[in-house]
Amino acid sequence: MNIAALVSGGVDSSVAVHLLKEQGCNPDLFYIRIGSDEKGELMDCPAEEDIEIAQWLAHRYGCRLEVVDLHREYWDNVVAYTIATVKKGLTPNPDLMCNRLIKFGAFEQRYGKDYDSTATGHYARTATVDGTVFLATAADAAKDQTDFLSQLEYWQIKKLCFPIGHLPKHEVRDIARRAAMPCAERKDSQGICFLGKINYNDFLRRHLGECEGPVVELETGKVLGTHRGYWFHTIGQRKGLGLGGGPWFVIKKDIDANVIYVSRGYGCEAQYGNVVPLAGLRYLSKDIWHLEPGEGSVEVTFKIRHTPEFTRGRLCVDGSGVRIESDGKLQGIAAGQYATIYDRDAHLVVASGMIC
Repeated sequence: MNIAALVSGGVDSSVAVHLLKEQGCNPDLFYIRIGSDEKGELMDCPAEEDIEIAQWLAHRYGCRLEVVDLHREYWDNVVAYTIATVKKGLTPNPDLMCNRLIKFGAFEQRYGKDYDSTATGHYARTATVDGTVFLATAADAAKDQTDFLSQLEYWQIKKLCFPIGHLPKHEVRDIARRAAMPCAERKDSQGICFLGKINYNDFLRRHLGECEGPVVELETGKVLGTHRGYWFHTIGQRKGLGLGGGPWFVIKKDIDANVIYVSRGYGCEAQYGNVVPLAGLRYLSKDIWHLEPGEGSVEVTFKIRHTPEFTRGRLCVDGSGVRIESDGKLQGIAAGQYATIYDRDAHLVVASGMIC
């Protein structure tokens, strides 16, 4: 097959290339460089070190490497989406949008269209059921990344290849060590997709500034302290509030008044709910009739945040709209985030929708 492999300089994508070569494939390597802001100025991004490792990979395995610049596409789509979502008081998911619009969107349309398959170091798999390709969960539940891929179109899923999806993380590290890869002990990347080492709050501060407002106890209306701007806080947040006598959780936000409402303790009923309302529903794989509940409901498993655990419930589509009704209580249902919906066995991704 004619394969394009996306490499990041990390251990996962590097081992993906190693495994492809072991299978007799000779992929072309692509490093997507997005390390500048809207003015084209470089940010604190480890791109040079990443590229050095990508070059080592290309030399070691005899692959062609191309460094592609999608900084403008990233700014116009992912960064603009993130800032706009935060300003509305919602919780964005830039990694999910980066996968849909950049890695498997802009890249695919500009470079990947000439390839049979696109390989990445994501912890995910694909599975074919009755001729239809599904996005399937990884063998390592703790590293599974299918929730970050759940907004892809079917045409994108059909081209994907996940060489490490069947492996646990420790085995991926072991393969890298045995291959004497320079990234074998490199830490996993943190933060927003391609923003490198930039702290998320620093990113928000750079683009939205600061605006002091009160932190108010939900039940009593008592002012407990101040915050630097509602955009630094998300529903369900516990850490970073600077309040004593907790634990305290962010319950809701008044955007117009710049007020953060919090409540104390794990037993606070205000932070829990059983219903996850969704704005629209994107089915990942087409023509699967039993995944279309119509005027009714279907049993599913789901996630409302990046976590190894699945929750059981029902996907409901009726006159009241689209929603998930959970079998158990959910903490911190954050509008703007995306719910990923799986089949009852928590194996196949069937749909996703934005929490509203």
